[in-house]
Amino acid sequence: MSVSPYDTLRRRAAERIGEMDLDPLRDGERIRAEVDRLVSDYQRRAYAGNGVRPFRDPDHLVGRLIDSLVGYGPLTPIIDRRDIEEVFIEGERVTFIDSSGRLQALDAPTSEEENRQIVARILAGTNRRIDTSNPIEQARVLGGQARLTAVIPPVADRLSVTLRKYTVKNYDLGFLVDGEVLTAPAAAFLWAAAQANTTVLFSGQPGAGKTTILSAYLRAAPTDRCIRVCEEVRELDLPLMHGSFYEASPPTLDGRRRYTLRDLVKVVLAQRPDLICVGEVRGSEAFELTRAVNAGCGFACTIHADSASAALMALVNAALMAGENVTEAIVSRVFRSAIDFVVHLRRDQQIGEQEGIRRRVVEIASVSPERRGNEYLIETLFHREGLGGPLRWTGAMPRPEAVERIEWALPEGVRLEPILSGAWKPHL
Repeated sequence: MSVSPYDTLRRRAAERIGEMDLDPLRDGERIRAEVDRLVSDYQRRAYAGNGVRPFRDPDHLVGRLIDSLVGYGPLTPIIDRRDIEEVFIEGERVTFIDSSGRLQALDAPTSEEENRQIVARILAGTNRRIDTSNPIEQARVLGGQARLTAVIPPVADRLSVTLRKYTVKNYDLGFLVDGEVLTAPAAAFLWAAAQANTTVLFSGQPGAGKTTILSAYLRAAPTDRCIRVCEEVRELDLPLMHGSFYEASPPTLDGRRRYTLRDLVKVVLAQRPDLICVGEVRGSEAFELTRAVNAGCGFACTIHADSASAALMALVNAALMAGENVTEAIVSRVFRSAIDFVVHLRRDQQIGEQEGIRRRVVEIASVSPERRGNEYLIETLFHREGLGGPLRWTGAMPRPEAVERIEWALPEGVRLEPILSGAWKPHL
């Protein structure tokens, strides 16, 4: 495969930056001068008849090389655009999804080597790295505006990257009602649950909006509540009057992490929390949740699942991954008795005049401490028939102990049933 003149110049410029020990963040003018010199030398050789063709627009080439070496190269425009939700890099190919939900290809040409350098630049300053000794990495990047997941050979057959941008900020339950993710009575119910020491599991497929609604839920908690948030890679962004955010440490050279997400859950249990939040449960940290959900404080987390009842099974299975000497029956009994509610979301691609991605809460369920065979028993409180239908209260009530805890935390004289029916509305 032949190497283009542009790739040759970019590689040579990168080598010169290394030889001159220049920092792309501090030495922009010196880098520009060196790139100008390299392009001018190339043009002189081309016009001297050395078998290479001159560039028609050398100034444009200089700008493109500067973007590649100092900025984010051809990816700069889509990284800067606020309507881009996710960017995918597979080798030399770059695609992205905008707010309409359409998958589009980047027009500008790139190479895998250039994209690899751009990924390294995005990771710069995060204390995380990706190389052959650490071929999988996740990090909060771009000043906390996005999450990067990158995989390289030998794990992947080529560079494989997903950059998820946080396109919505300052969301609360009222914002989700305006966006039709929730109805007002369902949002009022979640507000009421946030006032008490309830345990809530937010479930759904990737990209369904779990983190968004979790953030809105945490914002609804009283400001004097001590909230401890634990995440593998920090995604949640909200003001905490009382509490802290904790992020697992990056891997060391031998691939281990000094502090895992499981370690963080252990730590916060000793810090007098009123509410423990685990951003996303995927592995053995779920075993520590058997302690967290029984600590007497509130608890909230997200998990990947395709239904509300499947979310409970997914949580149990993740806890069993810890390999502790406990049975599935014990773990299941702990979660069934301790988890109060499951909020399940779905997303789809809407077409036609209202083209775009729809994210909706399709079910809010109360968890029963009982079990029938392998089935987890839930009582559906709110249900939506299809993503285009309304989210309606079914008339059911949560289990009595959960009702008692919630009503104890509500303003005097306020009861849960009028909230569920929509007859009483808090200020969201």
